[in-house]
Amino acid sequence: MTAQVSVGWDGSRESLAAVDWAAKAAVLREVPLRLVRVEEWPNTPEVPLPYARSLAERAESLLRDEADRVRKEHPHLEVVTERARGQAAEELTAAANEADLTVLGSRGLGGIRGFVVGSVSLAVVGATRRPVVLVRAEGAPVPPGGGIVVGVDIHHPCDALLAFSFDEAALRGTPLRFLHAWSLPASYGQAAVIDPGIGEELGGRILGELDDLLKPWRKRYAGVAATTAAVMGSPAYQLVEASQNAQLVIVGRRSRKVPFGAHLGHAAHAVIHHSPAPVAVVPSA
Repeated sequence: MTAQVSVGWDGSRESLAAVDWAAKAAVLREVPLRLVRVEEWPNTPEVPLPYARSLAERAESLLRDEADRVRKEHPHLEVVTERARGQAAEELTAAANEADLTVLGSRGLGGIRGFVVGSVSLAVVGATRRPVVLVRAEGAPVPPGGGIVVGVDIHHPCDALLAFSFDEAALRGTPLRFLHAWSLPASYGQAAVIDPGIGEELGGRILGELDDLLKPWRKRYAGVAATTAAVMGSPAYQLVEASQNAQLVIVGRRSRKVPFGAHLGHAAHAVIHHSPAPVAVVPSA
């Protein structure tokens, strides 16, 4: 792994937004920015070879121009470029595995809340061993005081998620809000309706477990303000709602021993598609 931030670039508005976000992240980390462009290969038979060569030269020129633009905006940032041939998902996943952080763009849906993530972005998020951030072309404005929201499942290992979250907050000087959503076990039936105190008791217990989980991290990152909340309801719904007032949402992804698919849980999938803020997906170690 190399100390750098990688970003996928194809000239689209989404990738331009990703480059801008990635450049700022690289400046904060004091590491180089790596612009990666993937040329799908092999080309379709209908594309004549001279025309394909002309397209490649045009892409190379545009990539250089984009790198120059970033250098002008961030004079002290080292910017390197890379062109790869092959399947975009595979090449970007390989690049992501070599970087501290990878940033990809996602298509917006105009006035509809949320955004559509392409198959390439989902494939990279589901396969890479390193954190990936997905950025909209037109992200929602960050509310005053908007911090970083982190979805936590206290019942599964999450050290990688917590380490990334506290590191990011320390770099940005931004407060953290850890959120764990829970539901009453089915065995409780209508008990919570009859006695609301049961839900309050369980919620308090879960919040205590979350605070215990964060205790060593708060001690290690004494300068980072970190609050906790344990709310009853769907994790997907609660995280999407919390994302409305965030500058970044961070979720985890558990490793799954299946050969195909996005390897994403329901909550992570919902946040990726519906958060107006950038979303960082952190795979478990």
